Amino acid sequence: MTEPNDARVGLYIDFDNIVISRYQQLHGRNAFQRDGIRNFDRTSREADPEVAAKLTAATVDFNAIIDFAASFGTLVVNRAYADWSVPVNASYQRQLMSRAVDLTQLFTTTTRGTKNGADIRLAVDVVEDLFRLPDLTHVIIVAGDSDYIALAQKSKRLGRFVVGIGVAGSTSTSLAAACDEFEDYDSLPGIVAAAAAPAAADSSAEKRPAPEQPDPAPARRLTTVPMFSHTGQAGFEEPEPADDVDPGVLATELLVRALQIGHAKGDADEWLNTGTVKNQMRRMDPAFNEKPLGFRSFTDFLSSHGDLVELDDDGPQRLIRLRPEAAAKR
Repeated sequence: MTEPNDARVGLYIDFDNIVISRYQQLHGRNAFQRDGIRNFDRTSREADPEVAAKLTAATVDFNAIIDFAASFGTLVVNRAYADWSVPVNASYQRQLMSRAVDLTQLFTTTTRGTKNGADIRLAVDVVEDLFRLPDLTHVIIVAGDSDYIALAQKSKRLGRFVVGIGVAGSTSTSLAAACDEFEDYDSLPGIVAAAAAPAAADSSAEKRPAPEQPDPAPARRLTTVPMFSHTGQAGFEEPEPADDVDPGVLATELLVRALQIGHAKGDADEWLNTGTVKNQMRRMDPAFNEKPLGFRSFTDFLSSHGDLVELDDDGPQRLIRLRPEAAAKR
């Protein structure tokens, strides 16, 4: 990564994308539309208190996103795209303006809102900035849908380091693969991982009260693992979560593949630097992160796979290699 003193970062937030995705991550597929959140005003006396509570629970912490973006270098572009006259969007204005975010207004021209308008305007601005600001080193796109794949690829071709940030369950696997690095919103420092939302109930079903003491949130799934999660023609706009896929298994397969590639470049029994292995895994799948899997560090993640790998901590560098018997089975 470029040193912070040298790096200049452009942060581009598809506001509706991240807010809607977070709400539906917590409250179920299509919940944003079903609960009428776009036109919901929680300050109104007639506001449904249950919906207001759900909206509060799904509040996005943009301070955490901006802080993470700033870890790459100096923020020289900081924009969020939305129709700020909408009550749910307007409630974020103070938070965003306090962090010097440029609130780009998108006026609603159709009954479907400003969704496509945000995609197009954000993409046009990024491309313009890439040519207008030749010293821009990083492009950070806060969104999850596949509309931004071409933008990420174009930014990389023009020599920029591309980072994506999205919400688990609403992120295109292809977008994650198109970035140099991809982070799940839940994995950002300061964010409490969300519990998986239950299946959306039928509108005619009786509403059940929430439990007084909810169970702790389970370990969060990897947002995407592009190499092992191809799902045919599934839509990217709001993909179904792959509940039948164990993210730990996917991460293990990724580790083994990275080690196999490393060994293929040299001796089959050669020891590899663990940092090199992790970098290879991130290049193969920018969404890989050991922390959502319950490990405090990459070393802990490797140590949990003692049946597959050997670790050598005796020298100045931590080394790893695939066990011969494990390699023979694959």
